This record gives sequence, structure tokens and C-alpha cells, in this order.
Amino acid sequence: MRIACPFCGERELGEFTYLGDAAPKRPAGFAADGGELPSAQDDFFDYVYLRDNLAGDMTEHWYHGGGCRSWLAVTRSTTTHEIKAVRPAPGAGASRAG
Repeated sequence: MRIACPFCGERELGEFTYLGDAAPKRPAGFAADGGELPSAQDDFFDYVYLRDNLAGDMTEHWYHGGGCRSWLAVTRSTTTHEIKAVRPAPGAGASRAG
């Protein structure tokens, strides 16, 4: 499998590290006064350990450690491994330059 990095061009899979599904959002976990919210532990457990295992197109985070060291958002079919789109991950690495 080859990934077309928006900064370096098409590269071999070995240059990248897979992080996982890009959809989950980190829970807040704390109230405005600094105290822990009642559901904070459950929310963090779900965020860290419970992920959907979708069949079909999924946007994932990949790190280009063997190249530009940027985080990328890769849309890939989990059934065929066909890569549909690659873009800089929002708020990460080289995607902020400019």
C-alpha cells in the first residue's frame, strides 16, 4: 500500500504509523471549577478503549515519521484498503504552516 503525502508525494506504507479512527473527540472531563465531572471516567474509558470497527470508508490518523513528520487524515476503505483521500490532519504539524 502506498500513501500520497500532501507534502512529500507518494510513499511506501513503511514510512507511516497508523493511529486509528479520526472521528472520536477527546472528552472534556472537568467542570469549569476544575472538579471532575461525574461521567468523566466513563467518558475517557469509552474514548480510549471503545472504537467502532466499520466496514467501508473510514477517516484515520496516520503519522509520516519517515518523511515530513506530519499527521495526516487518510480516508481509506477498510474492506479493500483503497485510499480515497489524504489531507493534513487539522491542527497538526506542517498543516499549520502557511
